[in-house]
Amino acid sequence: MTDWDPADLAAIDHAGELRLAAHRPDGTLRPATVVWHVAVDGGLFVRSVRGDDGAWYRAVRRTGTGTVDAGGVHADVTFTRDDAHDPAVDRAYRAKYGDGSPVLSITAPAATSTTLRVDPR
Repeated sequence: MTDWDPADLAAIDHAGELRLAAHRPDGTLRPATVVWHVAVDGGLFVRSVRGDDGAWYRAVRRTGTGTVDAGGVHADVTFTRDDAHDPAVDRAYRAKYGDGSPVLSITAPAATSTTLRVDPR
């Protein structure tokens, strides 16, 4: 795991949406998908609102690598399942995006089971 530069993480976190693209097994990138993201304890986290059925999530789980773009930061990254921060990630989603139905979905058990830590590489 490599740590984010604090300025890069702050810029990414400040952005409302993150463009995420997973590598295919042959190393090429899949088309980017826009997802919600949060920063917690110096890490960047994403979830699939569709749970295991999310196409981008399935793609990321196949290779574990890809790219992210947000807040003027572009980075090659790794994706790692991380349930150790789930309560804090839930709180961060609520603080950043409010308490409407989209946040209820991203903090529901199906989405929580897909929490990924996103690390620069």
